[in-house]
Amino acid sequence: MTPERHTFSHRGLHLSYLDSAPNDHLRPAVLLLHGFPDHAEMWQPQIQALHQAGFRCIAPDTVGCGHSEIAPKQSDYHADNIISDHLALLKHLKINQSHVVGHDWGAVIAWILAAKHPSSVQRLAVMSVGHPTVYARAGWGQKRAGWYTLFFQLRGLADRLLVGNGRFSLRQIFGSHPNMDEVMSRLRQAGRMRAAVRIYRANFAEILLRKQPPVTAPTLGLWSAQDAFLTEDQMRDSAAWVNGPWRYQKLDGGHWMSLSQSETVNALLLEHFCT
Repeated sequence: MTPERHTFSHRGLHLSYLDSAPNDHLRPAVLLLHGFPDHAEMWQPQIQALHQAGFRCIAPDTVGCGHSEIAPKQSDYHADNIISDHLALLKHLKINQSHVVGHDWGAVIAWILAAKHPSSVQRLAVMSVGHPTVYARAGWGQKRAGWYTLFFQLRGLADRLLVGNGRFSLRQIFGSHPNMDEVMSRLRQAGRMRAAVRIYRANFAEILLRKQPPVTAPTLGLWSAQDAFLTEDQMRDSAAWVNGPWRYQKLDGGHWMSLSQSETVNALLLEHFCT
């Protein structure tokens, strides 16, 4: 099964998404939200497994990423605007409620979406990144692991260095990515690296300085023991920000668990959504 790629318009932008079962309103929907430096195709292993189990999988390319149009202003990449894109997509597809899965920045967006729009989220699964308020309050270990988030704030300089091959290139910082050649090829296209890192710049104060609401949806939190960018406490301690059923699962391996440990992740998602 190969998901179909479609586009829709919102905020005057052409936004792209994958849909495993277009126009099938009998299947329960799963919205899959990618992080940095990824795009919708990262979810292919999960799309295959979830579709086979009877779900309709919808994976958008976040604004500026993948096949979605690059927005002109940094504020266009604020979490609330990205969430409005995802809600507009569900409305476009006539889906009132879905399960939501997020990884990395997609997890941040998923947390906030579930907190601010609880009626739109049936069950929530978040990978790597815990509740944004817990992440912001995490200790020195997390601050040290996330040093690159400060580097990404250096507009112009960071954009130039990230597309190169030196110490501060994306290839060096995120060299553990399983598909790094594809990532670099995609983000070296005109304007794509700057667009991709704008999510860090548009949301720096939002995540670090503003308290986000708790979520009520049943929530599964997944974290990998060898994650070089995120510490366990910021995921484990997110339990205090879930006012519904909460399950935390620690996995082996590194940050990109949906790709490197797809069978384990798929089984956990199916168990969570089918309970």
